[in-house]
Amino acid sequence: MTETLATELPGRDLSVQLEDIRQAKELLDGVIVRTPMEHSRALGRHIGATVHFKAENLQRAGSFKVRGAYVRMARLSEEEKARGVVAASAGNHAQGVALAAKKLGIRATIYMPRGVALPKLAATRDHGAEVVLHGSNVDEALAEAQRQAAESGAVFIHPFNNTDVVAGQGTIGLEILEQQPDVDTVIMGIGGGGLLAGVAVALKQEAARLGREIRIIGVQAENAAAYPASLAADSVVPIKGVRTIADGIAVGKPGEIPFEIIRELVDDVVTVSEDAIARALIFLLERSKMVVEPAGAVGVAALLEGKLKDLGIEASSVVAVLSGGNIDPMLMMRVIQFGLAAADRFLSVKLMLKDRPGELSTIAGIIASADANVIGVDHNPIGRDLSMGDVSIVINMETKGKEHSALVQQKLRDAGYDPLVMD
Repeated sequence: MTETLATELPGRDLSVQLEDIRQAKELLDGVIVRTPMEHSRALGRHIGATVHFKAENLQRAGSFKVRGAYVRMARLSEEEKARGVVAASAGNHAQGVALAAKKLGIRATIYMPRGVALPKLAATRDHGAEVVLHGSNVDEALAEAQRQAAESGAVFIHPFNNTDVVAGQGTIGLEILEQQPDVDTVIMGIGGGGLLAGVAVALKQEAARLGREIRIIGVQAENAAAYPASLAADSVVPIKGVRTIADGIAVGKPGEIPFEIIRELVDDVVTVSEDAIARALIFLLERSKMVVEPAGAVGVAALLEGKLKDLGIEASSVVAVLSGGNIDPMLMMRVIQFGLAAADRFLSVKLMLKDRPGELSTIAGIIASADANVIGVDHNPIGRDLSMGDVSIVINMETKGKEHSALVQQKLRDAGYDPLVMD
C-alpha cells in the first residue's frame, strides 16, 4: 500500500474531508443498514465490464438520505435539539429526517407539497414526524419551512447544502471500497449534489492514500440538468423549467457546498433522457429484481445508453449507486408502460376499418400470426375523419422489441391496412 501525504490528497482545501466522513461513519454505526452490493451480469455483458449495484434502495426509509440527516441532527447541541427541526421534501429527505428525529428523540416538522404521493406521506408520518401540507411544489414547501424555522427557532435541515449532510452521504463511498475493492468507476445521480460530493471526497481521497485512482461520474436527467451549466460557468447557475419523472433529483439549483466539491473532484457529468430512465427501471425490475425510483436508476440508464464509451472510458469494475426505492405504485404503473413503449415492447396503432362483421376478427388474426399479444382495443364509430360505414379502432399490444413491432406493422400493411403508430 502506498501512503500519500495529506498535502497531496485531492480536494485537501475543501469544506468536507475524508476524516469528516470517517467520523460520520462512526456516528451511523448501528443506525443505518450496510446495504448490499449486487452483481449485474446482464449489464456487465452490455458494457463489457464487471458491474455491481450499491443498493441504497434497500436502506432504512428507502434511500441514502437518512445517512446525512442523522449525522446533521446528531451533531446538534442539546439546546438546538430541544428547539426541534424543520425540513421540506416531497419524499426521501422527509423520511430520512423523520427517521433520524425518531432515533434521536427530536421533534420534527416536515413540510410537503399538496398532492405528494400518499405512500411517502404515510411513511413520513409513520416515523413520527408532524407533516404540514403546503404549496403545489417542493420550492413552495421549502420556502414555508425556512420561514417557519426562522419564526419558531427550530433548526432547518437542508437536504444537501450542509457539510454534515455531505459527510453522512459520503459514508456510501467508504462502503463501496470495502465491498468492492477493485472498483475503478463509480456512477450515480445528482440532484442538489450532496450524495455525489460526499462519495467523491471519500473515494478520491481514500484512493489517493492507496496509490490508485477511481473515476467518479455524475448523472442528471436532461430536463433537470443544472450541473452542466454551472460547471461550464464555473459558478452555481439556477435553471428553470425543471420537469422529470426522476423527482428525487429534480433540483434547479446546485448547492454551493456540493458544487465546490464536485467541480474539483468529479470527473464527468452526463445527462440521460426520460426514455432512458424508464428503460433503466424496466431493466432493474426484470433483470435484477430491484424496485428502484427513477432518480435512483439514472446511473443504470447512463450505462445502458453507453455513456462511458462516449466519454472514452474503458472501465473494468463499475459500481452504480441505486440511491432510492421510494416509488409511488401509481407512478410505477405509468413508468412501466412508458418504459415498455420506449423499448418498443408496447405498440399502440390506430386503424380505419369497415364497420362490418368479422373485420375485427381479421385484424386479430393478423396480429396473432405475427406473435404479438393484444391487451386492449378502443372502438370508436364516430369522428370527423370517418366516412359513413367506417370505424376507428386503437389496438394496444405487447411486442418483443423494435424489429417485432416493425414486423406487426408490415403484416397489417400487407393485408391492406394503414396502421398509424400512436405516441
